[in-house]
Amino acid sequence: MIEDLTPAEVAARLDGEDPPLLIDVRENWEREIAAIPGSVHIPMDEIPARVGQLPDDRLLVLHCHSGARSLQVAQWLQAQGFDRLANLNGGIDEWSHDVDPSIPTY
Repeated sequence: MIEDLTPAEVAARLDGEDPPLLIDVRENWEREIAAIPGSVHIPMDEIPARVGQLPDDRLLVLHCHSGARSLQVAQWLQAQGFDRLANLNGGIDEWSHDVDPSIPTY
């Protein structure tokens, strides 16, 4: 199952006892504009080649600009056998509005 988490829920989990790995699947140019501190950048098209680098014993929270691409990546990872997956609903855009307004929107 892929969890659909709000920015506030992700922020709370990042501050929790067992923090997830936050993975940014956006393009390089997007990351240059805005990034969530502590996130790991793996562009969507690099996920298949780098899937072996991802832990399978930790919740992976994927994010993009709005949540659509990251959901596609989460679904692909689920098909590869990952079972601890979540999508950041609204992506970095919602994160900027709800959690950290210092992160630019675009």
